[in-house]
Amino acid sequence: MLRDLEELLAAVPADGDRSVYADAVIRENVLGKQTVATRRISFQRLRELYGLDPRLPLFRVLRRLWEGDRAGRPRLALLTAMARDPLLTATAPVVVLLNVGEEMMRATLLAKLRETVGGRLNDGVLDKVARNAASSWAQAGFLQGRVRKVRCRAEPTHGTVALALWLGRLEGYPDSRLLDSPWARVAGDGDAAELLPFALRADQLGLIHARAAADILEVHPGILDPVATGAP
Repeated sequence: MLRDLEELLAAVPADGDRSVYADAVIRENVLGKQTVATRRISFQRLRELYGLDPRLPLFRVLRRLWEGDRAGRPRLALLTAMARDPLLTATAPVVVLLNVGEEMMRATLLAKLRETVGGRLNDGVLDKVARNAASSWAQAGFLQGRVRKVRCRAEPTHGTVALALWLGRLEGYPDSRLLDSPWARVAGDGDAAELLPFALRADQLGLIHARAAADILEVHPGILDPVATGAP
């Protein structure tokens, strides 16, 4: 739902509360849906994936990064959705660990989802989840192709790396592993050394605190949330 998210965030000011997002989608129809029922479903799904509530730290961080990192928006959206959708998160290794140019096998994706959910979902639902997940990874720049989904290189940005560091710290990763965490792998392709310049750029922009010296990395991504740090 990347396009819907882009249109909604463009229509709602950063200080808008949850009710403003609901009005924009349902009453004002900023997403151009044909029926009220479709508008409600769209809002529900967007809220499930992204929160759409400035009281939620993850959504506050997403909105802070959104305007300053247009190139990173697809992966900012993906990282945010992964933090809220365990099934999408479960598909990450199937895609991220592929070599560039390697085809993603649908059977492998379905097998990973079956392993994750056990017998809780039938084959029809799992097939839909797999299609949606593949579409999400394609929109985020990790896959290309309509029928054959082939792994392509996803370029990191300062915003995606900052968000990945923030999520990694929330999950308890130490500084030494933040740039190697599963979140960092979704920020964009590259090892820790290749992602480090983007972390330092985020530091220069005042998004996080990051310092690298003598092969020691110190990262303090907590300031990314302006409410938590008391920033304006």
